[in-house]
Amino acid sequence: MKAIVTSWADEVEADYVDGLPPSKEHVEGNYKHITEYKYNDEGKKIKVVRSFKIEKKIVSRAVAKRRNWVKFGDSRLDKPGPNSSTTKAADEILMNFIGSKDFEQSQDGLMEAGKPVAKCRICNGEHWSVKCPYKGTAMDVESRAIAAAAANVCENESGKPAKYVPPFLKEGGKTRERDDSSAIRISNLSESMTEDDLEELIRKIGPYSKMYLAREKNSGLCKGFAYVHFKYRKDAAEAIEVLNGHGYDHLILSVEWSKPQN
Repeated sequence: MKAIVTSWADEVEADYVDGLPPSKEHVEGNYKHITEYKYNDEGKKIKVVRSFKIEKKIVSRAVAKRRNWVKFGDSRLDKPGPNSSTTKAADEILMNFIGSKDFEQSQDGLMEAGKPVAKCRICNGEHWSVKCPYKGTAMDVESRAIAAAAANVCENESGKPAKYVPPFLKEGGKTRERDDSSAIRISNLSESMTEDDLEELIRKIGPYSKMYLAREKNSGLCKGFAYVHFKYRKDAAEAIEVLNGHGYDHLILSVEWSKPQN
């Protein structure tokens, strides 16, 4: 006896518990067709047919073992694989990654055409003041003097300083030079030398104002030399006489006057 083929509209109108017939799957060759019924936004019953191409892929042993797990709960009677009524595949999200060059090109359009990026305070050129070819020349000194004079005028008019003016740019100001007359340089120090060791070495000689122990940037070990500024020159001379040639930490120290910076 030949089976009677009914219309899907008749099936939708049939009396089901939830008002919709169950979903059906039909495999035809390498394609699987899934028929589902649901309500649209207008509250009408519609039929949705989705077709999938069946492909065989080699997966890892863990994935193949996980697919053979027995389902439980309300899905214990489901067929192998995800059930569309209980499982929803994530939507595909497309991301557009841009590099630094693309970002710079996008920002170039925001800049006004013909507008200079920077303006030099020395020669008023379209470049940074750091890269000015006249830096350190008489033009640079003159521009600083003009800026200082303008700052003084603003201060006299408003009674408040417009901005900070360094002492050497003020009228009658002189550049402060560092006094190295009582500074000594201690060389041939070991790598394990610390500030506490250096202080213990010099504190019995006389008071000092500051000291500097040179260290490697990455490892933090001592570079082998240090500078000590004593408060009195006689203490610095005594330190040279006492420590020069003195054995410390399996090394012979070399102590001399610190050469002034040019």
